[in-house]
Amino acid sequence: MPGTNPRELGLLADCESCFGLCCVALPFSASADFAMDKDAGEPCRNLRDDFRCSIHQQLRQRGFAGCTVFDCFGAGQKVSQVTFEGRSWREAPGTARQLYAVFPVMRQLHELLWYLAEALSLEAAGEIHAELRRALDETERLTRESADVLEKVDVAAHRAEVNTLLLRTSELVRAGHRGKDRRGADLIGARLRGADLCGANLRGAYLIGADLRGADLRQADLIGADLRGADLSGADLTGSIFLTQAQLNAAKGDAGTRLPPALTRPSHWPGTRTEPAARPARGKPGPGGSGKSGHRGEPRGTGGRRSRRR
Repeated sequence: MPGTNPRELGLLADCESCFGLCCVALPFSASADFAMDKDAGEPCRNLRDDFRCSIHQQLRQRGFAGCTVFDCFGAGQKVSQVTFEGRSWREAPGTARQLYAVFPVMRQLHELLWYLAEALSLEAAGEIHAELRRALDETERLTRESADVLEKVDVAAHRAEVNTLLLRTSELVRAGHRGKDRRGADLIGARLRGADLCGANLRGAYLIGADLRGADLRQADLIGADLRGADLSGADLTGSIFLTQAQLNAAKGDAGTRLPPALTRPSHWPGTRTEPAARPARGKPGPGGSGKSGHRGEPRGTGGRRSRRR
């Protein structure tokens, strides 16, 4: 029986053990997030022969901010080292098509594991912990299937089943807070400075460029909320649920932003002290992620990196 610690579940990206899958398998479009167009299955021009990113230290400055916020939730190393047993697409070109097809499936499953692990850590959801545990065990089992099986997994159906439990978790955590229901709301550029959003349902809400400075987001459900460019300076996110490092990395904040203990203040936020990296990572940076794929208000995960042109 797997534990619920993200590291034990292999949900923290280890780019050193991946074959640069996010740099090859996924497409992206020229936009504010990416400096060029790239088709799925086409290696990024910045990917080196050793699967490292040649501009890793200058991604934001070179127009690839989208790379710095993508997170595979550890799917890259699972597919590279477990599913395909260490055979890269360069060493075994015949595996490339299936490897690229399996990677986004694995990413969705790992993202669900992340949410389920968090739900199991919440005391307020104690009455459904047994159901959450069964869902986590089944999802983890799927991640260890063969490539042939994984390629055919109906992830949408599995995600819908898991989402029922995540919705119930959200209701239990937010009970008594009388938070606002803004699920899927269009709050792009909204002026929400100092807003009382404690216990709010913000699942799938579009908060792109919103002013959330000093907002109270305690116990708010933020699963799938699009926080690209949102200003979280001085906001209180302690106790918020289903918030990912990917969403934080896509937002703006400062030293006064209060975060859940499991998450890290992004290095590009003002006042953040970071330790120098011992060596550049392969592919894209591990912590970070793309939060806008899939259906609004549901756990995200098409596995691709999409960017709306702005």
